[in-house]
Amino acid sequence: MTTSSRSLIQRFAPYFSARIRQNSRLLSSSSAVQEAQLSSPESTSPSADAVHMTDSCVRRMKELQADEASDKLLRLSIEAGGCSGFQYNFSLDDKANDDDRIFEQDGVKLVVDSISLDFVKGATVDYVEELIRSAFQVSANPSALGGCGCKSSFMAK
Repeated sequence: MTTSSRSLIQRFAPYFSARIRQNSRLLSSSSAVQEAQLSSPESTSPSADAVHMTDSCVRRMKELQADEASDKLLRLSIEAGGCSGFQYNFSLDDKANDDDRIFEQDGVKLVVDSISLDFVKGATVDYVEELIRSAFQVSANPSALGGCGCKSSFMAK
């Protein structure tokens, strides 16, 4: 290995170590929250923890459901990546899983898995039509410290 490549590795090693520690802390804290939820009796969630949908989001989901034979669920999940650290991932799903939280508005259901919920509590999902794209997006997220201009990725607090 050359000296310049070794020097580059030595410069980036602390950055990667810090990211791994941060991700480990996030995963262990979400596991503790999940265990606490499993051990506590089921209760209605306060609206501060709910994920909200705009009228535009509800309207578009109803249009998509009208085209399908069955009612689809809008699934919101969080993945590592994107230009800000985490990215929102939207998909249509047929059923909810055991660890999902379901938020319903006017007959439209939004599904969020328990790990992703920690990153989007109190967020608002919107459907936006622009010149270059039409998409579901998170328009407001109190758990986000910042994000990119296209609103597809964010930095967690």
